[in-house]
Amino acid sequence: MTRFIFITGGVVSSLGKGLASAALGALLQARGFKVRLRKLDPYINVDPGTMSPYQHGEVYVTDDGAETDLDLGHYERFTGVPARSSDNATTGRIYSDVIARERHGDYLGATIQVIPHITDAIKAFVQGGLNGDEDFVLCEIGGTVGDIEGLPFLEAIRQIGNDLGRDRVMFMHLTLVPYVSAAGELKTKPTQHSVKELLNVGIQPDVLICRCDRPIPAGERRKIALFCNVREQAVIPALDVSSIYAVPITYHREGLDEEVCRYFRIDAPPPDLGTWEDIVDRLTRPEGEVTIAVVGKYTGLLDAYKSLTEALVHGGIANRVKVNIDWIDAAVFENGGTIDRLDGVHGILVPGGFGERGAKGKVQAARFARERRVPYFGICFGMQMAVVEAARNLAGIPDADSTEFGACAAPVIGLMTEWMRGNTVEYRNAEGDLGGSMRLGSYDCVVRKGTRVHDIYGADRIKERHRHRYEVNNNYLGVLESKGLRFAGMSPDGLLPEIVEIPDHPWFIGVQFHPELKSKPFDPHPLFTSFIHAAITQSRLV
Repeated sequence: MTRFIFITGGVVSSLGKGLASAALGALLQARGFKVRLRKLDPYINVDPGTMSPYQHGEVYVTDDGAETDLDLGHYERFTGVPARSSDNATTGRIYSDVIARERHGDYLGATIQVIPHITDAIKAFVQGGLNGDEDFVLCEIGGTVGDIEGLPFLEAIRQIGNDLGRDRVMFMHLTLVPYVSAAGELKTKPTQHSVKELLNVGIQPDVLICRCDRPIPAGERRKIALFCNVREQAVIPALDVSSIYAVPITYHREGLDEEVCRYFRIDAPPPDLGTWEDIVDRLTRPEGEVTIAVVGKYTGLLDAYKSLTEALVHGGIANRVKVNIDWIDAAVFENGGTIDRLDGVHGILVPGGFGERGAKGKVQAARFARERRVPYFGICFGMQMAVVEAARNLAGIPDADSTEFGACAAPVIGLMTEWMRGNTVEYRNAEGDLGGSMRLGSYDCVVRKGTRVHDIYGADRIKERHRHRYEVNNNYLGVLESKGLRFAGMSPDGLLPEIVEIPDHPWFIGVQFHPELKSKPFDPHPLFTSFIHAAITQSRLV
């Protein structure tokens, strides 16, 4: 029997509903249960794929090619359960599906309304697409209670509570308990008002998770329980912690998973948290540290690189070192900034991105790493710029560039249609929409034996997740390889270069895919583990 836990948030946004959901999923797993985590987002975009990273943070890509909310990355990193397209829905996606069905005549001429048609579609999404063996489905509702756009989702989960019965549905609400320094006390009133907002739409929370920066005194905890109509033990303090990977341990210490088991009348063994305790120990007691320069485009909002940041941390966990990240806007190297800004770092990582801004700076970073023999990791666009740099400065092709920035004499990077079929028209999907024009999701890659990457993976064939439109032009492979750039991984049909490396460099690897999306604290991605190890070696040389 599958049970559903709905996680809502109130008072302010960015309190950590995604982390709370992920941590609870990890705790239930540690007790032996099978879990699946889902996210309902109230915004009207169909998905975050065309949204600016400054608006939404990173786009998390699943194996089946869905562009989803970044919280799905938290879910995967904490539980190891691969997310799917059926685990993230937006208002835009729900309305699009309902309108398409109406146009098709599926509603037999009925007047389409929010209730029941939109709410029924939400309910079908929440309860559909499951394997049937899940013990718990944790469903996070994005936004803040009281927002007008979230009302259909709240109504839908209220109905699910009635449909399935409260023995199969729990409502969990995350709020803020702020400390007012002038008064010298924590204030419970925002939590009371937030719960009142929920009650206005017919939802009585069963558990309250209270974000705060200091312990909640017993008196305030009793007050919250009394005025919010919950058990005192169901008021769970959520204090700030030094690492997100300590959250499962702290939630267990405060009794969150125990309260869930009590609510559902489940007799379960205590959780085995040994893995999480080891992770926290490695983070809090490192045996050294390294500095990695990330030369990117969206460094003004670090959530744009959330999975990348965590993957670097995972590489540090694997090597038991602290990873310090030096965030550098690639555009500074185009606006008078000197490349010597990279002096002293132990590794350089150039991540993915779209558009020309910062591209020249990324090329300079790749050249610096190649010539100064600093470990270099190029991901997606970072690999493409490394290929452009090698073509210009190793292969003697000064006009080498990417057609992403316009027509060029030597398109070493371009759309497949351009260099395979001579078509210079921007590729779009059948609807003419750029949102559907990318290579998305998991694809196979054949790894060349005898290469560094083959040693790192220990496999002849791998699967990694992609999100890009442009590819390395394989018409230039021969000349590039003759000048020292080795193509260590290709698509199974041999048409698309997936991995490049420089054999006589301490560590210089570029990949067309996004390995950060599959890294986890308890299972760090091998490329990040190897990159951080190379950075440790570099730290002993500088």
